[in-house]
Amino acid sequence: MRLARLLTPDGPVSGTYDDGVVRADDGTYEVGTDGRLLPPCEPSAVYCVGRNYAETLDQMEYERPEEPDFFVKPPASLVGHGRPIPYPEFTDELTYAGELAAVIGERCRAVAPESVPEVVRGYTVMNDVDALDQQGRTARKAFDASGPLGPWIETDIDPTDVDMRTDVGGERRQEANTELMLFDPYEIVSYLSRRFTFRPGDVVAFGSPANPGLVKPGETVEITYEGVGTLRNRVVAPE
Repeated sequence: MRLARLLTPDGPVSGTYDDGVVRADDGTYEVGTDGRLLPPCEPSAVYCVGRNYAETLDQMEYERPEEPDFFVKPPASLVGHGRPIPYPEFTDELTYAGELAAVIGERCRAVAPESVPEVVRGYTVMNDVDALDQQGRTARKAFDASGPLGPWIETDIDPTDVDMRTDVGGERRQEANTELMLFDPYEIVSYLSRRFTFRPGDVVAFGSPANPGLVKPGETVEITYEGVGTLRNRVVAPE
């Protein structure tokens, strides 16, 4: 099942998504005609894991971490599928990174790895946008529109074996499978739950495979996780 949020002229609605239509409690809405897709959840925090693929470590000459290496984006960083990514005026090195992300379904803490499926509502796609030439992770990764998320939440997927690809301007830039993660999604959610109390809607992104790279205004980034969906956003020049 796919769960989506739509912004209509009367406000946001939530429901199930199928073939361009969102079915909510109060009616049926056509995406594009009746409204546009929003990020599929409303988190209190967005937890992101880095350095989670061996190829990425080799590419960036990082040491293998002994435990998940994470940082936090604010909810204000999120934008939905199809929305523009403004190229910030404070950077000359904007990058994309295609990631699978879990959406937490209930308030929880100290969750065992084997119990993670019970607290996860489903999975979605994230683009961890990075202003690479800024100092510190907050400056690099926590600005407006640095977290495209969507297009929906897929509730029926095994996150440990998902093929992914990222295309930029029609050119293949990333291709991998989540089985290549150093720490699998269940380990990561469990690890973070021992440090933070999760709330419904919180997001946990599991890191990007090799070849995250530069993107420039006018280019469209398409990130696909098979069985989940394709997140598409265009980079636009600053106004």
